[in-house]
Amino acid sequence: MSLNPRLVKESFAVVEPVADKAAAYFYGRLFAESPHLRGLFPPAMDVQRDRLFTALTRIVWSLDSPDSLSSFLGQLGRDHRKYGVIAEHYTAVGNALLATVRRFAAELWTAEIEAAWVSAYTVAAKLMIDSAESDSGVSPAWWPAEVIDHELRTPDIAVITLRPGQRLPYLPGQYVNVQTPRWPRVWRTFSIANAPREDNTVRLHVRAVPGGWVSSALVEHTRIGDTLTLGPAVGTMTPADSGRDILCVAGGTGLAPLKAIVEHVIASGRRPNIHLLCGARNSRELYDLPDLLRMESAFPWLRVVPVVSDQPGYDGMRGRVPEVMERFHSWADHDVYVCGPVAMVNEAVRRLQRSGVPLADIHRDLIHGEP
Repeated sequence: MSLNPRLVKESFAVVEPVADKAAAYFYGRLFAESPHLRGLFPPAMDVQRDRLFTALTRIVWSLDSPDSLSSFLGQLGRDHRKYGVIAEHYTAVGNALLATVRRFAAELWTAEIEAAWVSAYTVAAKLMIDSAESDSGVSPAWWPAEVIDHELRTPDIAVITLRPGQRLPYLPGQYVNVQTPRWPRVWRTFSIANAPREDNTVRLHVRAVPGGWVSSALVEHTRIGDTLTLGPAVGTMTPADSGRDILCVAGGTGLAPLKAIVEHVIASGRRPNIHLLCGARNSRELYDLPDLLRMESAFPWLRVVPVVSDQPGYDGMRGRVPEVMERFHSWADHDVYVCGPVAMVNEAVRRLQRSGVPLADIHRDLIHGEP
């Protein structure tokens, strides 16, 4: 079955501006035709609808990049095991997706476009199903993890250390979906803030977001001895290991995966120069600075640069972190890792590209964090 990425992209471009309506229609159609699938989803569907279109957008625009598409869909298929998704469910999802695109791209819909969507979905579903099935005999669908430490660093930021019941495989820079007993079937993504450890513990940096069910539960209601549930590690912002110098640009708790990458580089025995820029609104929100300064003192090739944007009296580096980044020398010969609020990441990437850093050398994740 041959793919026709052009037809899929052209028709999807008509749907994108009405993504909210299309996502609502998709789930309405799916649950009307397959009501037994409703139990796989959380009670509130707003975040789920956003995730659907984020993932769908990435798939559509990666159709002519087979390696990137295969990697992403493989991770997605393995990750969906934790929801209880099985191969038979993909048919119902495909039917609802096709009906949705047909409805919202009706002005240009043809038999040829429908065939292109059927072909693309068949390929994508097969990659996800095959990945899930190959993983099922090797890894669990989820990992129960005991909370062994819970530090409230600020009123709304906690650093939580977990010990999964069995080894959780992951790479520095990746993230996991987390479910709390307080909100069954509601999963949110949080980056792992450390490189893999011998004792199998993982650390999360969590900011309680207004209206964030899981983040608020983790910061305000989680205690040592509680058990959380983790999905498999996903994400592509992993160390390049090119041997070049490194720039890490962090905003808020976007520090977590970058700290894991720095830990990995230090442990590797390599000695690249590393600049780690940590942005926060005020000095109180530099919640992990003491630990970062300890890392800096133990590794002379690391320079930690705290950056504060909204505290006029701060005696360190002031400004928004993408602007401060440009006060240094050129980053064109560096591997760059960026993580934080979406607006900050997008601005940092724009400025880096404008200064001559190739997009291929800028590493970020397109799906990260709790809305």
